[in-house]
Amino acid sequence: MSHTGFVFDPLYLEHKAAMHPECPERLERIMAKIKETKILDHLQNIPPRPATVEEITLVHDNRYVEKVKETCVRGGGYLDPDTYTSRHSYDAALLAAGGALAAVDAVMAGNVKNIFALVRPPGHHALPERAMGFCLFNNIAITARYLENKYNLKKILIIDWDVHHGNGTEHIFYKESKVLYFSTHQSWFYPGTGWAEAVGQGEGEGFTVNVPLKSGTGDQEYETVFRQILYPIAIAYQPEFILISAGQDAHHSDPIGGMYLTTYGYEKMTAIAKEIAQRCCNERIVILLEGGYNLEGQAQSVAAVFNTLAQLNFDVHEKTYPQNTVSSGFINDLNEVKKIQSKYWKLYE
Repeated sequence: MSHTGFVFDPLYLEHKAAMHPECPERLERIMAKIKETKILDHLQNIPPRPATVEEITLVHDNRYVEKVKETCVRGGGYLDPDTYTSRHSYDAALLAAGGALAAVDAVMAGNVKNIFALVRPPGHHALPERAMGFCLFNNIAITARYLENKYNLKKILIIDWDVHHGNGTEHIFYKESKVLYFSTHQSWFYPGTGWAEAVGQGEGEGFTVNVPLKSGTGDQEYETVFRQILYPIAIAYQPEFILISAGQDAHHSDPIGGMYLTTYGYEKMTAIAKEIAQRCCNERIVILLEGGYNLEGQAQSVAAVFNTLAQLNFDVHEKTYPQNTVSSGFINDLNEVKKIQSKYWKLYE
């Protein structure tokens, strides 16, 4: 039996709007890719369940949850210029958050070591009282709160490799130390947050780690960031569980992002996260799907993540991809983050 699971449900495809990049086809292509590569044959299916309103309101304001529900009952509409709902979006969003919670329960029960929850709508931009950036409910924040409440965990690491900064997740945990939030993202990009100087406040000071990177950043640089910044901080923190906001929109084919990651880069980042999990938390990892808008590039990248999680060796890589070159100013940016974070962590082992 595989030590790696996946979460999927057809209801996730019912969240949809015409001509929008966050579309059901994203998930359909992922499922087709892991079937055709035979990866799916090596994964355990973890059925999702709807999150309760009480679980959603671990993070979100009751009035906001009710607003999302009412909008969907009326047939859907836009909650902000980017973020839509359709008739079934509320139910899909409850099942997306609940899929993450079911994943956590399966890992904590020891049924699997790690899971990639293929859920939508995505979540990491959602704030307690509003939708934002295609996101309705902040799935990963809800999951972290659930780990705190149900399992009494006091050290949870959230890794966010989406091309966009997870401003919602950062905001929710900014003043707390029970969650260490690490994000690497494209600088000078939506939503305009995630600067290296943002390190948390009060009890949370030092528990937010932002690594903004210039457009054009590729595999070598991402691996360097994970190895030189994430790894030593995580080993010092000793998380009890690792959650990952996995957006594949830093892939070189993505029409929205401007980064140059390849499938090899996604494998490397996953491998380093696994190393941390092996050393700190009995290999416990739950990954949640976030962005990624080139259908094939995203599907290949997700397959590469599964390859690494499940220790498989299927050919999921793009046939040609841009040669990685060190982006202008990368070393300066890296050193700036190290300087800021060295107040809180020893950035070596």
